[in-house]
Amino acid sequence: MPLVRIALRRGKSPQYLQALQQSVYLAMTEAFDVPENDRFILISQHEPQEFHCDRHYLGIERSDALVIVQITCNSTRSTAQKQAFYARLAERLAASPGLRPQDVFVNLVEAPKENWSFGDGIAQYA
Repeated sequence: MPLVRIALRRGKSPQYLQALQQSVYLAMTEAFDVPENDRFILISQHEPQEFHCDRHYLGIERSDALVIVQITCNSTRSTAQKQAFYARLAERLAASPGLRPQDVFVNLVEAPKENWSFGDGIAQYA
């Protein structure tokens, strides 16, 4: 049920983008209680002037390789589960496509189950 939006600076190869998608998906299935085949991932690439972040906020040193992962999901996961997911996602993205953990920014947007329709005009989880 998660809807994943990945934002990054323009210029990455199709292979890099595929590795991003795959690593996010695998981390969700491993540590975020997401069932197999529940894959809805959008990637947007931005020109440098359209993609701004503070390079030092909270003492984290970010680079131009920063990737922002925003996940809209049901509000059913514990804080411990979220923390495990953040760690697993950073590990997966470090392995492929080679992102530094400092360049992985994650934001969860939680929504009630009745706020989803996967097609056919039906709220499948309501």
